Amino acid sequence: MENQSNFIKTIIESDLASGKHKEIVTRFPPEPNGFLHIGHARAIITDFESALAYGGYTNLRYDDTNPSKEDDVYVKAILDDIRWLGYEPKHVFFASDYFDEMFNRAVILIKKGLAYVDDSTPEEMGRDRGNINNVGKPSKYRNRSIDENLKLFYDMRDGKFNEGECVLRAKIDMESPNMNLRDPALYRIQYAEHHNTGNKWCIYPMYDYAHPLEDAIEGITHSLCSLEFEDHRPLYDWVVRETEMPKVPRQIEFGRLSIENTVMSKRYLRQLVEEGKVIGWDDPRMPTLQGLRRRGYTPEAIRHFVLSTGLSKVNSTAGNDMLEAALRDDLALKAKRVMAVINPLKVTITNYPEDQIEYFDVAYNQDNPELGERKIPFSRHIYIEQEDFVVEKPNNKYKRLALGVEVRLFHAYFIKANEVIYDEEGKVIEILATYDLETKSGSGFNERKPNGTIHYVEASQGLNVKLNFFGPMIEGNDDMDLMDRFNNNSWTVKEGVVETALIDAKPQDKFQFMRNGYFNVDDDSKQGHLIFNEIVPLKSSYK
Repeated sequence: MENQSNFIKTIIESDLASGKHKEIVTRFPPEPNGFLHIGHARAIITDFESALAYGGYTNLRYDDTNPSKEDDVYVKAILDDIRWLGYEPKHVFFASDYFDEMFNRAVILIKKGLAYVDDSTPEEMGRDRGNINNVGKPSKYRNRSIDENLKLFYDMRDGKFNEGECVLRAKIDMESPNMNLRDPALYRIQYAEHHNTGNKWCIYPMYDYAHPLEDAIEGITHSLCSLEFEDHRPLYDWVVRETEMPKVPRQIEFGRLSIENTVMSKRYLRQLVEEGKVIGWDDPRMPTLQGLRRRGYTPEAIRHFVLSTGLSKVNSTAGNDMLEAALRDDLALKAKRVMAVINPLKVTITNYPEDQIEYFDVAYNQDNPELGERKIPFSRHIYIEQEDFVVEKPNNKYKRLALGVEVRLFHAYFIKANEVIYDEEGKVIEILATYDLETKSGSGFNERKPNGTIHYVEASQGLNVKLNFFGPMIEGNDDMDLMDRFNNNSWTVKEGVVETALIDAKPQDKFQFMRNGYFNVDDDSKQGHLIFNEIVPLKSSYK
């Protein structure tokens, strides 16, 4: 973990030093019922980095114990996301690989008098379970004989009961202050075709029973999970111990990482997709890893962001500015720096020859010469940003173009605005300017100081492109329903123009548009119809 110390590494180092473990094995255990989001990135990175730091390995294990919500689409997407983040699992397993073993271990519990079949209704079980202020009440089925429980459990497996008619429960302690130990359900009946096992099973293990067994079967040494499972740890240990698993994993909890104004609820994200609020799980506004990838986030920036927040035993929230800073740092040397005009305003340079085009050789990134260079065209007709021109210069702090004012064009000449052309509504649609031949970039001319430097795109060769900009997807306060907080104006589209050098840009190519920000070529983009997504704006001081 970038050589950073944390409490998990301290535990691992102690276990290695004592000889408890010779090899560190972790796992990432997602449920294949949706796409991973940036909150999962911390878990993935923590699992893989904790093992890699000590020469160990990590398994990917799909927790596919709920067939009604799972799909092979999610199975593929999860593995793709992990690989995109830069990790390769040693093994890819499914919880369903162990269904036979889990069933047999449940039989062990029944034979030890530690599990029973309960015919109570869900309402009765919920009522009898009690609450944090009142102890639970034992079920009237709790003292069934071992032989009767075995027969009923096999009948459950063989499809002789309806859904909800009965469950298999652990027999632990109905008076425990830990609600998770009050005879939790181990198996429930569910008639649904499983994506992996088909219709072989009609009973499925509950998460709190299945998960510790999966870890034990795979020889996981350190089962790393988020803080909400801390109260589940006694049950985790009970299942491993009482089912007599030969290998004993250790569960360790760490705090979740949230990001300000970012929703990390898979249920809510699924609702956005199903109700058509977004274009899909890979919508660039979504905090899913596929959405972030499409927008232009890099795996290196996400890894650096997660690792830089540290790892603690409490939940924490990071500002979005931290993630944006990580993106800028990562893209600074990777991205080609080019000129793009987002809100074009035409400029005609009246003293420049009508049919002449000249070219300037300019490096893509002066801080990274390996990115090469391109030729920037310049002619009588160019585009500048509308915001880079005002008719009258407002004050001495204004460092852009105005009537009678001279500015430098990046890599080209000084130009001076002399006249403005308006449309019928009084809007400026064209500037008539002149240039000074003696001020050519690189000529060493330094006789006078222009009123700032602005960028431009030559009109005849500039590429017309679509530009997507994204605002916060969620607005309002926490008291509102999340669906009511959806910002319908969170996606803005503009038509701009970029340098001709970008003509062969491909999806996932990333650029810094000078004085604007970092942009990514969208997955739907193609030659002749380029689409760019704003990844992150430049800091205001850069503009």
